[in-house]
Amino acid sequence: MIYKLQNGLGKIVLSLFILSAFVIACKKDKFEESKGICPEVIATNPLNGALGVPLNQIITATLNEPMDPATMGPNCFELTGPSGIILGTYNYNDVLATINFAPATPLEQNTTYACKIKSSIRDLRGNALQKDYAWSFSTGIILTPIVLDTDPDNLTTGVLKTQVIKAFFNYPMDPNSITDSSFKVTANGVLIQGSVACIDSTATFTPNILLQPSTIYVATITTNVKTLNKGNMPANYSWTFTTEALIPPVIISTTPLHNATGVSLIPLISAKFSVPMNGLTIKDSSFYLMEGTNKILGSISYSDSIAIFTPSAPLSVSKVYVATITTLVKNIEGAALPTNYSWTFTTYTPLPPTVVFTDPISNATEVGINKTVRARFSAQMDPSTLIGSNMILTRAGNPVAGVVTYVDSTITFNPISNLLPNTLYTCTITTGVKNQAGTAMAANYVWTFTTINAIPPTVISTDPINLATNVLLNKVVTATFSEAMDVTSLTNATFTLKIGATTVAGVVNMIGNTARFTPTLNLLSGNTYTATITIGAQNLAGTNLANDYVWTFSTKAPAGPIAPNLNTVARFGIIAGVGVSNNAGFSVINNMDVGISPGARTGVTGFPPATIVNGAIYASDDITPPGTPAMLIQAKADLTAAYLFARDAVLPAPATVSGDQGGLTLAPGIYKSATTLLVQNGNLTLDAQGDVNAVWIFQIGSALTTIGSPTGGSIILSGGAQAKNIYWQVGSSATIGDNTQFKGNVLALTSITMNSNAVLTGRILCSNGAVVMTSTNIINKP
Repeated sequence: MIYKLQNGLGKIVLSLFILSAFVIACKKDKFEESKGICPEVIATNPLNGALGVPLNQIITATLNEPMDPATMGPNCFELTGPSGIILGTYNYNDVLATINFAPATPLEQNTTYACKIKSSIRDLRGNALQKDYAWSFSTGIILTPIVLDTDPDNLTTGVLKTQVIKAFFNYPMDPNSITDSSFKVTANGVLIQGSVACIDSTATFTPNILLQPSTIYVATITTNVKTLNKGNMPANYSWTFTTEALIPPVIISTTPLHNATGVSLIPLISAKFSVPMNGLTIKDSSFYLMEGTNKILGSISYSDSIAIFTPSAPLSVSKVYVATITTLVKNIEGAALPTNYSWTFTTYTPLPPTVVFTDPISNATEVGINKTVRARFSAQMDPSTLIGSNMILTRAGNPVAGVVTYVDSTITFNPISNLLPNTLYTCTITTGVKNQAGTAMAANYVWTFTTINAIPPTVISTDPINLATNVLLNKVVTATFSEAMDVTSLTNATFTLKIGATTVAGVVNMIGNTARFTPTLNLLSGNTYTATITIGAQNLAGTNLANDYVWTFSTKAPAGPIAPNLNTVARFGIIAGVGVSNNAGFSVINNMDVGISPGARTGVTGFPPATIVNGAIYASDDITPPGTPAMLIQAKADLTAAYLFARDAVLPAPATVSGDQGGLTLAPGIYKSATTLLVQNGNLTLDAQGDVNAVWIFQIGSALTTIGSPTGGSIILSGGAQAKNIYWQVGSSATIGDNTQFKGNVLALTSITMNSNAVLTGRILCSNGAVVMTSTNIINKP
């Protein structure tokens, strides 16, 4: 294996030798052209006359052409100083034509050195350097670092435990020389772990954990630290400081207070400290409760600077207790309580509990028959004594069945069924009930009350009144009762509003004796509503309404004119006289039919690609389904009737309009133009003002045109307006513009055209001429 390795290395050396010979030969050929030109030194480092040169400087000189390696031996370069020739390592880089010299030892500071390249060197053509090349340079002064200041200062006391230790030098320092081995902090001879950093002339030591209190620390900067020009500190630098002392905790408050009396038998015994404590030191040996020489059993907890002792059992009455926290407890820094802390308190002397309040009060009348009877005690009671045998409700000496419960000093008797009306009841709480100390009531507590006379409540007024007309659409429907009602009995199940058989959504609430039904949406104009209060409504005594109370009212007529009746033509999204065409694109008619009469089916073209969803095409020459021609004749007749009705409508009085309606907002009504009508510069908004049944009729003498533009050309609906209630009576032809959104029923005498990408919610119904869909149009049922 060694042979193979040596053989391989030999081949590599031989290859390198051949390559070098080839390079030299090539370079020699290259320079044949400039034969006779002498070599020159074109650059040195350091420069001639350079000052402040580093002591570890490597001297280089670059020539203008490759040199003959045979003439470039170590003797061709010489570096001399005050004490003579400087020894070092010499090499020549033939590729770069560069001489390199590395002194064997660092140069002397603040010293001038001379360099010489001898004229014995020759280039590849044999041309020699014309004369020795000499230059000189001077080294700089090494900057010696010293520590100017520290933080904390030497011998400082009371230093914070969070202190970052700093040293400030007289020069910018080499950060690589300032490490945890050259900047150390110790306490009692133990090395402190931390992170070291240096920025400019400031070195910092950041401890990994808080410093210990009342501890002397020694910080040391060693001679390993250096300035940027590698000057070492002449001697180690140390300084000391002392951290702040431990502050012992104190108890700032207790519960109960010291010398408190009348303390509950299940007290909260706690002490609050001035600082966060070490919870592990707060235990039964350092926090305990005594009654005389008896240690009270209990559990101990600690949270948020508060220690809590919870007795395992209720304390005894009229006893003096002493709570003690000892010096074993410590804060999180290890400082102990300086002295034991004790406080005393006395538990209460039991008094017999009393009943302080009842509901109903004694001798109350007009008490509801669904009443729950309650009594509140003067003290917290023993729940085990608050049972049915100790709270009794009777009628004429007969017990009333019910359920007894107890919560927060209050006992409750809830009868299983409603009480009888106009009846005297007696409630008794016996001496069997006891407070938490086991003290019973001194005597039975008895009180009486009389229930209300059970007269059914009545509805005495409504708004709207029965058979009211012209009621506003935002009406809140109300019913006022003869007396106060049980609000829980007035719900959407007992107060309803309907239009026909359809229930109106709304919210029921009570204000005083008045029930209110607020519809979720505005009422519909021109409709009759039925309001009902059922017998489920009860007064406070639990007495129901004797009968359902029903009344009706009618809302105001729809805003605008009476709508034309489309009758049988309403099934069609398109109907025309002579032709229906889809010129291009995938047009769609949704949920309506397409018809042509008297034209034949051959007059319907472009289906497909146009499609009809949930509808069909009908033509006057269809033989199936039977009766199609007659159906179309009737539809065209109904269209004519609707057209004439819209044209001749005069109530309310038509408003005269003309020209471009873009950018306008129109309320319900009749709008008449003797000639053409245009929607172009802006959208036309139709505002129903909350009336979803509002109607618009546009009476147009000749043509209707909408022109799509970046700013409008569409019909916009607001305030509840619906496309099905809008009628465009057009005396000649209608054109719906490119990319516009059109709303309503177009009743045109001659023809109707939908331009590219126009969308219609409504119908295009043409009496005489043709309907043309230009490209990719959509018609939706209104």
